[in-house]
Amino acid sequence: MGNLDRRRFVSLTLGAVAAAAVAPAALAQRADDFDFLFFTDTHLQPEMDAAKGCDMAFKKMRGDNVAFAIQGGDHIFDALGVPTTRSLSLFDMYDKTEQDLGLKVYHTVGNHDVFGIYTESGMKPTDPLYGKKYFRDHIGKPYYSFDAKGVHFIVLDSIFITADRHYEGRIDDAQLKWLAADLAAQAATQPIVLVSHIPLVTAYELYNDDVVASNPRPHQLAVANTNKIFPLFHGKNVLGVLQGHTHVNELVEWQGVPYMTSGAVSGNWWKGTHLGTPEGYTVVSIRGGKLTTRYETYGFKSVDPHNT
Repeated sequence: MGNLDRRRFVSLTLGAVAAAAVAPAALAQRADDFDFLFFTDTHLQPEMDAAKGCDMAFKKMRGDNVAFAIQGGDHIFDALGVPTTRSLSLFDMYDKTEQDLGLKVYHTVGNHDVFGIYTESGMKPTDPLYGKKYFRDHIGKPYYSFDAKGVHFIVLDSIFITADRHYEGRIDDAQLKWLAADLAAQAATQPIVLVSHIPLVTAYELYNDDVVASNPRPHQLAVANTNKIFPLFHGKNVLGVLQGHTHVNELVEWQGVPYMTSGAVSGNWWKGTHLGTPEGYTVVSIRGGKLTTRYETYGFKSVDPHNT
């Protein structure tokens, strides 16, 4: 082989190696530019004009040019400590109200969506609807993933039922194993968005010392074992994490990942603003592989305002 041929051979070989190195990135699925809705903590109930408020919110949402919606949990108020008949009637009311939205909706389980775990509900753990059974059968899996517009979405179940019939924010071992496998299956460049009702990351305790000081269960405000989730994000293209539960509009960034907590459709549980956040929902935009959010209010006026 002559010098010229040898140089040409080396050049072609290096070129092939370089092409192979960039091939995964070049072939990786790129996210479309699109918008979707994230609305959470509707706390639907017949009291406090809640049904009217949800209807107002959904009517405004219909005017947004979006691909779909994600409901972030706490559909109703409430299933934790009331008889089965009350919980069933509330979910029936919610279902009828959400139909007016006219969008594909993906659902997240919230603590107030879990049937009868408080003893005052009168339900026994042997009851066929106890816990998340109704949610699984009538709404969907408590945790799952789906793909839309080039983005991989992961919806978590952050509601862990404790042995003493309460709840805390925690991702159980079986779900952690599933999450690790789901993330491992994604290419390094695959855009990923996660959803959790109880926040994985939040500074809420800094805003509301009174609630934190009076809460005997601190793990009800944030997921207790988020430290086991962080390592799973390494080497992955996590665009953001969408959260609910605290009823405040908040953005915290940790290790390059934005954790966005949306204010509630119900505001301060239908009593005005909560720590300055009014009733509302979030429009999420994906542009150029980046996630941004915009909080929208819809003009609800509480019949019994207790603004905080």
